[in-house]
Amino acid sequence: MKALVIGATGSTGEFLVDELLTDKDYTTVTVFVRRPMGKQHPKLVEQIIDFSNIDSYKDLIVGDVFFSCLGTTLKTAGSEENQRKIDFDIPASFAKLAKENGVRSMVLLSAYGTSSQSKVFYSRLKGQLEDKIAELNFEQYIIFKPGLLLRKGSDRFGEKIMVRLLNAFNSIGLFQKFRPLPTDLLAKKLAKAPKIAPEGVSIIELEETFSFGK
Repeated sequence: MKALVIGATGSTGEFLVDELLTDKDYTTVTVFVRRPMGKQHPKLVEQIIDFSNIDSYKDLIVGDVFFSCLGTTLKTAGSEENQRKIDFDIPASFAKLAKENGVRSMVLLSAYGTSSQSKVFYSRLKGQLEDKIAELNFEQYIIFKPGLLLRKGSDRFGEKIMVRLLNAFNSIGLFQKFRPLPTDLLAKKLAKAPKIAPEGVSIIELEETFSFGK
């Protein structure tokens, strides 16, 4: 299989790329990035692109599976408008071009509790993206909705506090389904998903993520 990846430099995307490169079922891994990743591998194809002009790269978006791990925080984006461009506009544009080019499988990293009807901006944004991609009717569409992610070297203060609280509760048997999910483990699930999920739409909810693919 030929894999396409956006969000390849993120906390989950970086692990996903490594996982795909070592998986014999993936023959090439094409990543779309703003700047070189500094990674070398015979299977890796690095496309340095301008994300404000995605349509001009349509001919490069060719393969079997498209993975979207792209996302940011409101703090990093600076405004809801900028976050929408990154979390919605870019993935939606890539997905549309991938579908037009005959890519059969789409794997989207979303988040727990998303809904296009949510009153919470982030949850609504992610839900709208899920719905937008669903309209494209990929032969196989897999949505992962994990909860809190355990990111190596995370500098997000609120995230660190939540991880500590959940770990404390988990240690006494509480809130087990909400336990933090390491991003390297999530990456393994993402890479395996196109090989084991059925055709049509598959939604991997919070409590299913840990056991998926076992």
